[in-house]
Amino acid sequence: SDWMIPLCTGGERLKDEDGKKAHPTQKPESLLQRVLLATTNPGDTVLDPFSGTGTTAAAAKRLGRNYIGIERDETYARLSRARLKAIEPIEGAVLETERSKKSLPRVPFGALLENGWLKPGDRLFSPQRRYQARIRVDGSLTTGTSTGSIHRLGAHVQQAPACNGWTYWHYEDPKRNLAPIDLLRRRYREEMGLN
Repeated sequence: SDWMIPLCTGGERLKDEDGKKAHPTQKPESLLQRVLLATTNPGDTVLDPFSGTGTTAAAAKRLGRNYIGIERDETYARLSRARLKAIEPIEGAVLETERSKKSLPRVPFGALLENGWLKPGDRLFSPQRRYQARIRVDGSLTTGTSTGSIHRLGAHVQQAPACNGWTYWHYEDPKRNLAPIDLLRRRYREEMGLN
């Protein structure tokens, strides 16, 4: 998606001794903050080999990341050092972020079989039981005429380009209620300490 972030202006814009822009392309800290939040965790080390006035280092310090900035222009390096001295790091619980599902450790569907929560031959169902598939010994699924992973077979039966098999396929509990296999994946992560 597009990010709509204003240019670096006002109080954030560093000025030289004459009151002019200290660097012609100073980036807004909000841009680097967004990048760092999306790609790093507290305690990680961020390297900016063309540090300029230290925007990346400033955002890293504020967000509890370590940083290494390399800058050959002494004027920019001096401004960067002064800027970093003024940064107050965010600390404690407010520094933590919500983890996305994609950032969680991957769990192979076969792990559910290895732990005995599902077995080869068990049936999985689509919502409202429109489609069903049997689990094969290698963790793939079959409808009798088609086979594939939980994702591929889910897409195939729906005639869709893609499918999240974890939320599409459901297992049947002892009371014949359907529940998404994603619940078993969550249970696996909890029991294995992967959360």
